[in-house]
Amino acid sequence: MTQTATPIALALDDVTFRRGDQTIIPGLSVTVRRGEHWALLGPNGAGKSTLMSLVGAVAHPSSGTVRILDSQIGRVELQALRRRIGHVNPRHPLRSPLTVQDVVLSGLTGSVDLPPRWRADADELDHATRLIELFGLGGKAEKRWPTMSQGERGRALIARALITDPELLLLDEPSTGLDIGAREQLLETLDLLAVTRPELTWLLVTHHLEELPTTTTHAMLLTRGQLVAAGPVGEALTSRAVTETFGYPIEVVEGDGRWAARTGRTAIAGRV
Repeated sequence: MTQTATPIALALDDVTFRRGDQTIIPGLSVTVRRGEHWALLGPNGAGKSTLMSLVGAVAHPSSGTVRILDSQIGRVELQALRRRIGHVNPRHPLRSPLTVQDVVLSGLTGSVDLPPRWRADADELDHATRLIELFGLGGKAEKRWPTMSQGERGRALIARALITDPELLLLDEPSTGLDIGAREQLLETLDLLAVTRPELTWLLVTHHLEELPTTTTHAMLLTRGQLVAAGPVGEALTSRAVTETFGYPIEVVEGDGRWAARTGRTAIAGRV
């Protein structure tokens, strides 16, 4: 019996991105299938933010083809495509003292603050309540942004990103500013998503192997805009590849689905 291939969520084919006379991504090809959970790792200046702008339908490639959820950038109405993509940015620029509930509901309007005359309907309020409870914020729906811990903010932002039922979730360094306890809560939240939303595809950007959820299925390593490795996480996250990516001898350690990095001469010797 012939198996049908899992549909593609993202496909970049020989993508180049230039800003002025600087080439940030010099020709990148990678395919992400639906339901996969990818980690994107690389040093500062590797091109991770540029790549996230491309797959978030925010930027256009200078050349090459970017396909997102069966739509090709340059041949699709971008606002409609963006509504199918959820974003989690720990540097969310909120200044108003919104409640947890309002932060989550702002995902429906795609705005930082809620529009003055906008009101959620009963179904939207129910959906927000379910997400708030799912991510361990039940009883805190009226807690306001300035008094929330970084961990609570992170979980609220994930709920915000999911309220539109996106097909693709982009997590841009979601553990930024979290202490160890809050980080572990966040990773448990992401692992929970793999159970409650198994069809959801996500791409998580981080500098640290310790910040990868156990449900990470794939990884891509990027340096100077070029792929060092991309594929199933156990094949891509090798000591050799991580050492090349970060330009420093790193030994990669894995146990019970969690990853860690440590310095060591074994990495120099190419141990995998």
